[in-house]
Amino acid sequence: MGLTATEMLLARATGRTRIMPGESVFVPVDLLMAHDMCGPGMIRVFQKECGQGAVVWDPERVVLMADHCVHTADVHAQNNVRLLREFALQQGICHFYDSGLDDECGTSDDAVPGTCGEQSACHYGGISHIVMAERGLVRSGQILVGTDSHTCTAGAFGAFAIGLGMTDAAFVLATGKILIRVPQVLRVVLDGLLPAGVTARDAGFFLLRTLGKAAAAGRAVEFTGDSVGSLSTADRMVITNLATEAGVKSALFEAGGDSDRHVDLYAKANGPRSQRVPHRCRANRGAKYEAEYTLCLTSLEPRVVGPVSMQSCTPAMAFEHVRPDLVYIGGCSGGYLSDFLDAASILNGREVRIETIGVPGTAAIVRELKTIRRGSRSVWDTLVAAGVQMSERVGCGACFGGFADTVGRITRPLTCVSTLGRLSPGRYGHTGIRMYLASALTVAASALEGCIVDPRNYL
Repeated sequence: MGLTATEMLLARATGRTRIMPGESVFVPVDLLMAHDMCGPGMIRVFQKECGQGAVVWDPERVVLMADHCVHTADVHAQNNVRLLREFALQQGICHFYDSGLDDECGTSDDAVPGTCGEQSACHYGGISHIVMAERGLVRSGQILVGTDSHTCTAGAFGAFAIGLGMTDAAFVLATGKILIRVPQVLRVVLDGLLPAGVTARDAGFFLLRTLGKAAAAGRAVEFTGDSVGSLSTADRMVITNLATEAGVKSALFEAGGDSDRHVDLYAKANGPRSQRVPHRCRANRGAKYEAEYTLCLTSLEPRVVGPVSMQSCTPAMAFEHVRPDLVYIGGCSGGYLSDFLDAASILNGREVRIETIGVPGTAAIVRELKTIRRGSRSVWDTLVAAGVQMSERVGCGACFGGFADTVGRITRPLTCVSTLGRLSPGRYGHTGIRMYLASALTVAASALEGCIVDPRNYL
């Protein structure tokens, strides 16, 4: 009997030829990511259990990110970032991304950790999941863990990537290993091509409804099929990111297409030298899956999720009675370059009717938006001319809810349509918010019309 790609990655990491669902095994980790929300807790557990002078297992394989508690005057938030900064300096962790605006210090991405002032950006990136891909830290065949539930976004590159709690992360920090119960695996075959006006977010939403939490919780999901190669790196990242909302343990795309070229281009130059060589994994013939699904991309249409359940995936045209008070473009599943290019394709030469906020996922995306042109204007200026309040204060922003001075934080019981990725009550600020999630195309078209609409009429 063959192995699934997930089983092959875990078996390879542990030096075994075979591994079975339900087994509990200690697995060597290639990369540990911690951000400023959970990283301080991880560090405190590590120092309490191992001693103040303890040394991490491999400073090249630890990535510390400031992306949640950034761009704020809140003292507690600044203390979180300061603790990461001091720990990175003490341990010699080179993959540390500080907080603040990218141009505040006027230094390069190669700045030395620990040399920045308070809330500066000498080594700033943005949202951890996107930055790790941009900087070549994610590669196929990895065992990657992080103190964030959306860590499985890295499965877009063929990595086994899972979220951890602070105590488990502290154990990894000390030993370089994690105890994993090998999950049952679901197979999703992608067929056809996405039609015009339909995006990977629409596919991800439909997948959430198809799988359901009862079937997917605690499982690994593998995406395969002839359509995999047609999806961009960002498309894959959006789908693996949204799979988190079905309760999956991990989500993984098999090798092939744009993400492989991304790994070849960036990982060799920027990835930690101590990692294993990238390994593009595919399931064996005869691999046994708990269940298999087929998703026909060609038949999809623009979808909207909300305001209560992530599984309530409904055609966008059914929500035309909903009149949002606010539109938001950003987040780890909707703050990519492609999202803002999509929004600009709708908004170019037009003007929004309702308040619209745009927060790119990373500083690199801001630079690209200001470089890429649409006629006589940059994409950034095109969006601003349409009335979008574009912010350079990149990061998790309103998705985290954050502090009082966080861009986009909602303090009143408003109705919002956004590219964010979760529907937890109170997550975006006020507990009375009615949040609807959609693609950047649908969000931009809704900002123009003043109600949620199908974007295909605006292309």
